[in-house]
Amino acid sequence: MNLKLINIKSLGGVHKEGTKWLRGADLAHFPTIENAYLIIKEGKISSFGPMSNCPQDELPVQNCNGQHVMPAFVDSHSHLVYAGTREEEFNLRLKGASYEEIAAAGGGILNSAAKVSTSNIDELVGQAQFRLQNLIDYGTGTLEVKSGYGLDPENELKLLRAIKTLNKKSSATLIPTFLAAHALPAWAKAQGMDDASYTKYMLEQCLPILQSEGLALFLDGFIERDYFKLNALQHLIDASAQSGLPLKIHVNQFYDIGGIEMAVAAQALSVDHLEVMTPEAMNSLHGSNTIATLLPSCSYFLGIPYGPARDLIENDTVVALATDYNPGSSPGGNMQLVCNMACTKMKMTPAEVLNAATLNGAAALNLSDRKGSIAVGKDADLVITKEIPSLEYLCYDFGINHIQTTILGGHIQ
Repeated sequence: MNLKLINIKSLGGVHKEGTKWLRGADLAHFPTIENAYLIIKEGKISSFGPMSNCPQDELPVQNCNGQHVMPAFVDSHSHLVYAGTREEEFNLRLKGASYEEIAAAGGGILNSAAKVSTSNIDELVGQAQFRLQNLIDYGTGTLEVKSGYGLDPENELKLLRAIKTLNKKSSATLIPTFLAAHALPAWAKAQGMDDASYTKYMLEQCLPILQSEGLALFLDGFIERDYFKLNALQHLIDASAQSGLPLKIHVNQFYDIGGIEMAVAAQALSVDHLEVMTPEAMNSLHGSNTIATLLPSCSYFLGIPYGPARDLIENDTVVALATDYNPGSSPGGNMQLVCNMACTKMKMTPAEVLNAATLNGAAALNLSDRKGSIAVGKDADLVITKEIPSLEYLCYDFGINHIQTTILGGHIQ
């Protein structure tokens, strides 16, 4: 689709050509052009600039008078494809049960896995399609989607095939990740497996198939004291080196067991959660190319600490924001709300937040050459706001959808 947007009140996220990510003081500037135009041709950004330079051509025109335009959000950590819901566990937590206690009683991840095992691909896709459309309406254009609720080879591959099917049906860009180590199921315990041997088994059984079918672009594991420890992480590191699939690792959500240092040393693309940080973990991230992905809606929902965004930014760490959309610890994928939480609870500025939720999110998926900023040749994944005072207002006024129109690949959704 070809389209010309004119009279844009402000066009945001206009970074220097070739900018891969932003860190430190650079994160605090979300560059804008006031009273701007932008031209889309064949699904790509063709040109943009001030209205005084707007070409006179015969393209279809959309007048954005009073509205702002910026890149669509890039959600670099989600579990969008799952079966059923877990509001009964929410009730238990309100009565005092902890995340770990619910998991030990067969809830949590094991609960979702049981529901996945009795669902077929069409059912999984149907449920996720409804969720995804809501996210698109709220401005998300690209999101990573993890498996992890299968817990055996058959059901993990089913989830990854559902993600692939959903990707073909949607205008959004879905990036599949194989979450090989999420929880240790009863069948594995019965066979005498521990967290490390189970991880090795899952990788050996699934990797050849998911590579032959193109089912995953990243590998992941839940590295935690009570879930998967450093020996399991080593299996993931070895599998990443052998397969060429980069690592995106859940780590430091509840405890620090040295996973961040190990992941950074292995050149993981991102380490995600980081609610609990030690000086050693912080030092390992200093100036590194491993992206720290923070998930404030998970902290909000579970009532756990928020990731130390200010310390990480001042530590010269690349920081991204994502939703962690999943049925147990973050049952919502609204990136606008994540932006507000990052400001109010993690003391990030609106400019830092908008950069972390767009360009740095794209970098956390190796997509910053295509997504996350306004640049000629990038995918025309854009949002047009309603008539609001500024782009910063997206981070300020929470609970309302401020997106009027989402454009993905040049097509109005």
